[in-house]
Amino acid sequence: MQSVRDWMIDLLVFVDPENTITEALSLMRKRYIHSVLVNKSPENSDFGILTSTDISDKIIAAGRNPNLVRVSEIMTSPVITAHKDWSLQQCAQVMKEHHIHHVPVADENGELVGMISATDFMVAAEALGRDVTARTD
Repeated sequence: MQSVRDWMIDLLVFVDPENTITEALSLMRKRYIHSVLVNKSPENSDFGILTSTDISDKIIAAGRNPNLVRVSEIMTSPVITAHKDWSLQQCAQVMKEHHIHHVPVADENGELVGMISATDFMVAAEALGRDVTARTD
């Protein structure tokens, strides 16, 4: 079975909770990513996450101006994390249960080491589907 470690992206991009949504969006577009982690702050001792779904639901659908909204206002915190040694199936089940599409990945010490997203599962499924030895009839 393939593990999260095999399919995660090891690039972690962080923003400050006081950044505007416009600033976070600019960084996301420049890096071609759909989520950023939000740094811990004195007000929030946990990491947060800001995703493209947050932007769609909490900015565009709500008719809010992204220049006037801080990341801390719409981020999700605390974040659900996956373990790098989980199977892809286990990770996908957790994501499905929590209705999330982006999950930071932690190591055995709880340190964040990567990110896995629904897009990574599409790539994994395609690769697994082409591997004839992985199929069982």
